[in-house]
Amino acid sequence: MLDTETKGTGAHVVPLDSVERKPDPKPPTQRPWSPPKKTPREPKPEPPRVPRRFRVVDVLTRAVLLEDGGLRETLDVLSRVERMLDVSLFIWEADDERWRLLSLSEQEVVWKRRPTG
Repeated sequence: MLDTETKGTGAHVVPLDSVERKPDPKPPTQRPWSPPKKTPREPKPEPPRVPRRFRVVDVLTRAVLLEDGGLRETLDVLSRVERMLDVSLFIWEADDERWRLLSLSEQEVVWKRRPTG
């Protein structure tokens, strides 16, 4: 026999059978609604790649050796420079509409591509 009175905590003790057995839910009469499947969107085509534009400035005189030149022209100018640190290399950032100074590691990559001789 189970005493169902409160035990001082305010909790009611009930037989375990009444908690474990729940009435069976009614079977659904209709299928549950689900949203329609999304059709995949076509990826946006990437904008055409714009050729990089460079500016080469002499460090000592601040004279512009090349203004708005392509990579080939930049490499030709660099082939006439004695040391990498004698010039500052800038690249045109079209998104920001400004010239950005290349880091030393970026300048080194361009410097290694210049023709020697």
